[in-house]
Amino acid sequence: MIYKSFLIENNINEIKENLILFYGENLGLKNDLKKKIKNLKDKNTIIFNQDNIISNSGLLYNEISNNSLFEKNKVFIIEQVTDKILAIIEEIIPKINNETIYLFSDVLDKKSKLRSFFEKSNLCGVVPCYEDNEIGIKNIINKKLSGYSGLTPNNINLILDHVGLNRAKLNNEIDKIQTFFDKKEIISSKLEILLDSKIMEDFNKLKDEALLGDKIKTNKLLSETIIDNDKLIYYLSLINQRLIKINEINISAGESLENKINSLKPPIFWKDKPNFIKQIKKWTPKKLKNLQIKLLDLEIKFKSNSNINKDVLLKNLMVEICVYANS
Repeated sequence: MIYKSFLIENNINEIKENLILFYGENLGLKNDLKKKIKNLKDKNTIIFNQDNIISNSGLLYNEISNNSLFEKNKVFIIEQVTDKILAIIEEIIPKINNETIYLFSDVLDKKSKLRSFFEKSNLCGVVPCYEDNEIGIKNIINKKLSGYSGLTPNNINLILDHVGLNRAKLNNEIDKIQTFFDKKEIISSKLEILLDSKIMEDFNKLKDEALLGDKIKTNKLLSETIIDNDKLIYYLSLINQRLIKINEINISAGESLENKINSLKPPIFWKDKPNFIKQIKKWTPKKLKNLQIKLLDLEIKFKSNSNINKDVLLKNLMVEICVYANS
């Protein structure tokens, strides 16, 4: 049976077959559907790549055959499938009982043997994952940011202009928005900066190396990073957010460092964890407090005096942070 993707997205349990193929160019939609599958209750989810299955032709067959009375119903996700896996699928169909197998593929044209098999078989389900349209992207924005003040039509269009019809990119930006606007209040000026990935990436590199006390990298990045005077308050906010996170780790007790980090809300992005762990070791509560006072003083200067050379003051701050990290 061929299912409409929006119906399955609303309720994954609409699928009645035990063997389902998801195909198409919409990577973001397929990732969302995988999350829903992984969250199914009373299921034991096992993930394979097609290469795993083909290099060991008995692997899937054995996994299906080796069920015990005490095991949860197995759910298999097989990624990056092509026509090459069809023979194995045909072989294991008679063995499928309570198991469910979800296959994920890129674009499959009408000549694809795999697609044709699933579309014609009464035992299989097919979910084409075509590119979202503008209305669909806007609906996702509204749904995922429901409860946020400041989600105006202009801000929705700002997000839409930034991500286009790319749901995978949208999901990444939504994660950033939810993390940054943790008080659920979206401010347009800050949203514009947040969506400017080049600004974020450049200054975050500089911030991280300064907080780590790496003088060589900090000096190099200071000469390479363009400081935008319109975003100075935001730069200070980025530094302060990291200090707050480090302080949360320092004042909590009774858990392993890993558990403390994993319990932070909003969470630390996994790519940031290595630097974050090193920064924790550099910054004591006293040093954090002193730096936060300096940040506040500098923010007041920025807001109250339009004649000062603000970008020089910010660069001087980054040098001071780097030196202070090693004190």
